[in-house]
Amino acid sequence: MKRILIIDDEKSTLKIFRLFLTTYGYEVLTAENGKLGLEVFDAERPPIVLTDIKMPGMDGLEVLRRIKEMDAATEVIVITGHGDVDLAIQAMDLYATDFINKPIQKEALDAALRRAEKRLSSPGCGEDNRIDIRSQGDAIILDIRGNLTSRSESFLLEAYEKIRPEGPKKIIFLLEENCSINRGGISVLTGLLSRIRGNNQTAVIKGLTNNFKKIFEMAGITKYASIADSDHKVSTPD
Repeated sequence: MKRILIIDDEKSTLKIFRLFLTTYGYEVLTAENGKLGLEVFDAERPPIVLTDIKMPGMDGLEVLRRIKEMDAATEVIVITGHGDVDLAIQAMDLYATDFINKPIQKEALDAALRRAEKRLSSPGCGEDNRIDIRSQGDAIILDIRGNLTSRSESFLLEAYEKIRPEGPKKIIFLLEENCSINRGGISVLTGLLSRIRGNNQTAVIKGLTNNFKKIFEMAGITKYASIADSDHKVSTPD
């Protein structure tokens, strides 16, 4: 049975999580504050942790940072308030797996847990990027593997320079769903997308979870690229 640690200062929330996640087959560990959460984690080393961001004393970002220092492979999902996108991005900078908003929706929790489980079973999703280039009709697809960070800039630029002489009208960025994107990766991608638009080319991004779509929209990426939903419908950039 896989163990999971829930850290939240609200007892009612801990109770709901315990009942809900037990039905999913998890052995559920709980802690009522960040300090106790770190003690439980250090003793038990569960592979998945859910922590609230806003807690008295040690907040969830500090909990995330310390857990990653103890075991970088731990999948940490942060729980944010509605609209706390900046806190979510800060968590992504600290290599959180995902974030979910309060009040917690079953669909969002399910998606975050699936993401964590995929990452645990696919440890190759890390800092090392690999970009495969292929054609699909009149479009060029860039299959991007690995976490998208500031270190990804050279990989992205090299891939674009390979296809730029061909002058494709549409470039599709297909991101690996279970990998992460932090603030540096968003900045690098935005710069490239701006360049693509300046060359009168169209960019489409696929593979984003709903949470990452929100981050991309808040970061203004939709000014330069369209985002394809899971049903392949594409939202039009401004």
